[in-house]
Amino acid sequence: MKKLRFIIPFFAAILCFNAESSAQVLDPSEAPLDGVYSKSKNNANRKPIPYVKLRESDIMWLKRTWRIVDMEEKMNQVFYYPKKPTQGRRNFVKIIMDAIMEEGNIQPYAASVDGEVNDMFQVPMTPEEVAEVFVYKSTFQDIDEQGNTIDKEVENEIPLSEITKFKIKEEVFFDNERSVLEFRILGIAPIVPKIDAQGEVEGYQPEFWIYFPEARFVFAQNEVFNRQNDVHRITYDDLFWKRMFSSRIVKESNTYDRKLEDYLSPMDALLEAEEIEKTIFNFEHDLWSF
Repeated sequence: MKKLRFIIPFFAAILCFNAESSAQVLDPSEAPLDGVYSKSKNNANRKPIPYVKLRESDIMWLKRTWRIVDMEEKMNQVFYYPKKPTQGRRNFVKIIMDAIMEEGNIQPYAASVDGEVNDMFQVPMTPEEVAEVFVYKSTFQDIDEQGNTIDKEVENEIPLSEITKFKIKEEVFFDNERSVLEFRILGIAPIVPKIDAQGEVEGYQPEFWIYFPEARFVFAQNEVFNRQNDVHRITYDDLFWKRMFSSRIVKESNTYDRKLEDYLSPMDALLEAEEIEKTIFNFEHDLWSF
């Protein structure tokens, strides 16, 4: 009996020690190599390809467009996954939020000023103001000490996984000096769901913008999954530079500053978006037709 009393605490101590040991996370320098080769440590210092400086006299033709990128589309799923950081990769929205909230590498700008839509990067936002964008209040019924039914309000947070789309503001132009048609993104805005007090989604809208030329330095340092070859690593900046994404035009510069949905049915807006894409393509094509 005495032996049993001694053995039980002994094995209990071993189990506790094993539990604590299993919870330890080794430093990357001490952990076994996860792969067949060691990745370069200079990836965090990568810089984006610099833009060519432009002169107003060299711009022969220009059009401003706004696009929606649906990250749930097959071609765009590399923006949406992984939902949780893994193997040194983070999804697109996570990178933006970390750069705003923790690293301070990206300055957000308000998407509306005095109730009016504004995408001109005029009103800087603080990280606290951005955090409020992802908080909504809902009400539920509870019973107080007297047995009466009362309404209680509680704050909820919108998870980043609910952000499935983002908006792009860009300009496409023909550079007469280099004889090239080029796209340059000006800004990106995650589209956040608006949730009412009952927890129902009542719409989607951009809540803040980031200035893309500034954010390129962050995107160039973050890898994205390459479907064709794991060893050929590409970055989020590469995706935008090479136009490796699918999108839909929702607005082009116009006299009335209207979106396509403001004056067209959903089907007609889709057809008009395709027509705008065709106009851009034909402009470059017609320049070189003989």
